[in-house]
Amino acid sequence: MSEPFTAPGVSDLNHRRVVLCHPEEKIRDYVARGWWRETTLLDAFDGWVHARPDHDAVSDPANLTDLAGIEAETLTWKAMADRVERLAARYYQGGIRQGDVVVVQVPNSVALVATYLALWRLGAVVSPVPVAYRQHELSNICRATEARAVVTVSRLLGRDMTAEALALAEPADGIESVFVFGPDPDPRAVPMDLPASSAATEESRRYVDDLVLTIGDRITICWTSGTEAAPKGVPRCHADWFASAQAAQDGLETDESSVILNPFPMVNMAGFAAAFLPWLVGGGHLIQHQPLDLAVFLAQIARHRVTHTSMPPAILAMLLQQDALRESVDLSSLQRVGSGGAPLPPSVVRRWQDEFGIEVLNFFGSNEGVCLLGAPADIPDPAVRALHLPNYGAPDREWATRVAKMTSVRLVDPVTGAEVHTVGERGELRLKGPSVFGGYLEGTAASSPFDEQGYLCSGDVFELGGERGEYLIFVDRIKEIIIRGGMNIAPAEIEGLLMEHPGVSDVAVIGYPDEVLGEKCCAVVVPAPGSSVELADLVNHLRERQVASFKLPERLEIVDAIPRNPVGKIVRRTLRDTVTPSV
Repeated sequence: MSEPFTAPGVSDLNHRRVVLCHPEEKIRDYVARGWWRETTLLDAFDGWVHARPDHDAVSDPANLTDLAGIEAETLTWKAMADRVERLAARYYQGGIRQGDVVVVQVPNSVALVATYLALWRLGAVVSPVPVAYRQHELSNICRATEARAVVTVSRLLGRDMTAEALALAEPADGIESVFVFGPDPDPRAVPMDLPASSAATEESRRYVDDLVLTIGDRITICWTSGTEAAPKGVPRCHADWFASAQAAQDGLETDESSVILNPFPMVNMAGFAAAFLPWLVGGGHLIQHQPLDLAVFLAQIARHRVTHTSMPPAILAMLLQQDALRESVDLSSLQRVGSGGAPLPPSVVRRWQDEFGIEVLNFFGSNEGVCLLGAPADIPDPAVRALHLPNYGAPDREWATRVAKMTSVRLVDPVTGAEVHTVGERGELRLKGPSVFGGYLEGTAASSPFDEQGYLCSGDVFELGGERGEYLIFVDRIKEIIIRGGMNIAPAEIEGLLMEHPGVSDVAVIGYPDEVLGEKCCAVVVPAPGSSVELADLVNHLRERQVASFKLPERLEIVDAIPRNPVGKIVRRTLRDTVTPSV
């Protein structure tokens, strides 16, 4: 049973805590304005089960057996509903009730989608974590969330995932149960491939039927990327997830005929907003993929006739560099590709559109609820779209994304606190609206992320662009700005320009200490196949683009790979730790 906003902020239903992510007054106000739906994500799922019972809904990665020993499968919407009910009964039999937090460490799969939906059926809170996390990260998360259980797979690429999860069943971590998908589970764990007892199944159905779920109920606790500091918990509810889903779907334009290939771990905004939620809102077929294996990824596009997917900028650029690889598979079904997390080279976006008819969308999002996207309907020129995002606060401008009308945006000078209104000036992006979360999980952040006016302080520096300030141009994270002799250098800006160099496959720019200037700029480069790169080549490339001299890299390091976190963001602290000691 779903109701929009009848539950109190913290109540005790069935002896488990139920927490709203936003104050009741805000929920009522946003519903009245039409900014939030009065339905849950489960209602959306049930609608597609009723409307499209026999159509394919979710497919496993083709190599899931090699990864986790689990046979790959495709389920229809009706079969998914049956799987969700079976798993809900199994979790219920294992003691999971409304308000319980469950840490989920499962690779992208049918099982992951079904687990989310099954736990939400029970009113439980999912805390999804990357499969790359180990004891240190998991123990901290279990304690911070007061998690009751962990869901995982028995093995993954040689790792004994069950043993790692069972190690959390200590008094300090508070884990009472470990649920496991896959072959040969440890006898101390609950095997999820077996059905619940008939009695538990009936009890689970009655329990679910009697539950009151509201759109403000906490349903996930995701985690910030932690590239520069310890991850922070980000609670979210049906309502604000739905708003993010609508924003992404408006740009991607997914519908019942869409086939969406998801290469990002379904643990935060990248996997949720770019794939899972557009599938759940728009219908269609979700194809799971993980970890990123280019040969498998391309084969999935061809096999399933994928229409929508996401790719990091480095992959988009690399595919244009390797004609033989790109031409070895049929990509003709692809319509739109979302990209983000790093600068998009304009030449790359233009080539994909002009030569192959594939539109690349510029995504910029965060777990906290920043949800900007450069859609072709708003920015038709692909080269402009690569660098620009819509400024939802721009006057006299309509955007394809409906959430734009509901979102208030400010650019604020992070030093003076003055609001930025002049084209070409820079400031921290601050915003509030229906996609923004309600605040970090208690105990995981040192301070509030909101300013005195209630705007989310994103920590991201943007430049006001366009003729009338209608665009935002990403500069960099405030914490990642390099200061050379008092002049600010944005690593992301230089990275975007260097990615256009034909000899560069991937790149990161970091600062390194200098006794006179404070910091200097180092380019860390993965050369393109068959290429050699010299510092002088990169400097000349930047000079040809009229880059200011103080921004030019003064050191070059060649590496085999750029360290990135599970969602593809550069882990600069790792680069600094390995590069700067040699200075």
